[in-house]
Amino acid sequence: MSDGGDSLAFGSLALALLGGALRVSTPFLFVSLGECITEKSGRINLGLEGILVLGAMSGYGVSLASGSPWLGVLAAGLCGLMMGLLHGGLCSLAKVNDIAVGISLMLFGTGLAFFLGKPLIQPQAPMLPSLELGAWSDSAQLQSALRINVLLPLGLLLALLLHWGFRASRWGLALRLVGDNAAAARALGYPVVPIRIGATAAGGFLAGVGGAFLSLYYPGSWNEGLSSGQGLMAVALVIFARWNPLRCALAALLFGAAGALGPALQSQGITAGYYLFNAAPYVLTLALMAASWTPGRSLAGAPGELSLTQR
Repeated sequence: MSDGGDSLAFGSLALALLGGALRVSTPFLFVSLGECITEKSGRINLGLEGILVLGAMSGYGVSLASGSPWLGVLAAGLCGLMMGLLHGGLCSLAKVNDIAVGISLMLFGTGLAFFLGKPLIQPQAPMLPSLELGAWSDSAQLQSALRINVLLPLGLLLALLLHWGFRASRWGLALRLVGDNAAAARALGYPVVPIRIGATAAGGFLAGVGGAFLSLYYPGSWNEGLSSGQGLMAVALVIFARWNPLRCALAALLFGAAGALGPALQSQGITAGYYLFNAAPYVLTLALMAASWTPGRSLAGAPGELSLTQR
């Protein structure tokens, strides 16, 4: 193949990868930002996979019943909020382990979604609309790559607001203090338990919204294999991002690109090793975790009260 043909093929692959990354990254973005809020309070929620799946099911069901995908997004967020409240309430009891509760709620959320979602597999619910950011171009491939959902820019804006809020706002400083030193927070009069429950509920709401994106935009249907472990991968993403919302956004785009690698290559006619390329997000998760847990920097930036830091 000529150099011109190679360049054209590379450009087409890059555009396909860009478009896939912008779509696939959105659930990672919302779930990781939600978990970042939760972990900043000193609590970890491993039930995000269950919340993501339950949000996808409830959002799809409400969209189908109401005819409004935005009501579906709201319903998904509220389901996530309720799961977050349940997680926060249970973890506030004496001698209850965050990780054990999270795993239990992950199984509960996915089981409930599978049970209630059986009638939703065949019907087609109204989908979320797209933003045509590539309308200025004559290239159909570029138009496709820049066709995104409004939830993505909202998620990026949320990352900026959280980055500012954690550093400069009163609620952000209170959240960080509770997550770093609960005894000091109590001494200053901050209600530690309500703050942690509120943070976990807020994290659940965002994870539910991430689930709604899966069923109402991309891939845009309800089925029991929808999430592919994205909720659990988001926990690793937050650790890799060092509990920084802006880094969470960048890491979400990286994970999204990894998730889009297989379909992008397939769109260019490269089918050899397709299933191997589809495993790229899981390989990336393992690689990032291995790179993160190195002597002297493995827990840099971690809230002091987080379960991961307890020995």
